[in-house]
Amino acid sequence: MLAAHDLSFSAGPTRILDRVSLTAPAGKVTVLIGPNGAGKSTVLKCLTGELQPQKGAVTLADRPLSSIPVSDLALRRAVLPQASALSFPFTVEEVVALGLRASQRRPEQGHIAQAALERVGMTRHARRLYQTLSGGEQQRVHLGRVLTQVWEPMSESGPRYLFLDEPTSSLDIRHQIEVLEIAATYARAGGGVVIVLHDLELAASYAEHLVVMERGRVVAEGDDADEIIGPDLLQSVYGLNADMIAKRWPTMMRS
Repeated sequence: MLAAHDLSFSAGPTRILDRVSLTAPAGKVTVLIGPNGAGKSTVLKCLTGELQPQKGAVTLADRPLSSIPVSDLALRRAVLPQASALSFPFTVEEVVALGLRASQRRPEQGHIAQAALERVGMTRHARRLYQTLSGGEQQRVHLGRVLTQVWEPMSESGPRYLFLDEPTSSLDIRHQIEVLEIAATYARAGGGVVIVLHDLELAASYAEHLVVMERGRVVAEGDDADEIIGPDLLQSVYGLNADMIAKRWPTMMRS
């Protein structure tokens, strides 16, 4: 179990997280939703160890994340950020193979990177330069890289975790679904998955554990996304009125 306990984080005078507590169970897809500026990406960075909260703590299997060496964390979790920049002329297969180095695998385990390339549908582009790809293709390549890093969902130390920050933002609907199916498959095999999403329909379809954030706080959390994402939440969190909800989600307004 990955858990956040009363996290607070500020940047200068701005409070970004305000006593945030949540869980991200292994074996489930946990989805974070909320409007822009709600603190979702900041929470994700705290959960991965990239940021240290000024108050509170993150625990993995009841162990403080801050006490786990970075080299050990690299074996337990992989992170797909919103954007990844590469300055050097790497090929697609070279980018994916970076996950081998992060997980301290031997070069002869390159079959894992090849399997990850196939999983994300980029095998035929393996020899292309990364910079020649579209934004959506680049996003899938980096997903292949993080999959390579934590390829087996379970380790001797326990479940591994995938952290995906808006992984569908540059993708068409087919590839959005493919990426989320990859995440769901990883969770079914025992791994943990934490995803930041903006698309509420995708969130409702794939979240097995849903966390709703607003203004740096968790305002709803649970396993029934359909029950949580209703007219009241859309009005209070997203500021949508009944007419707007009825146009976008007409079934929600039926009595």
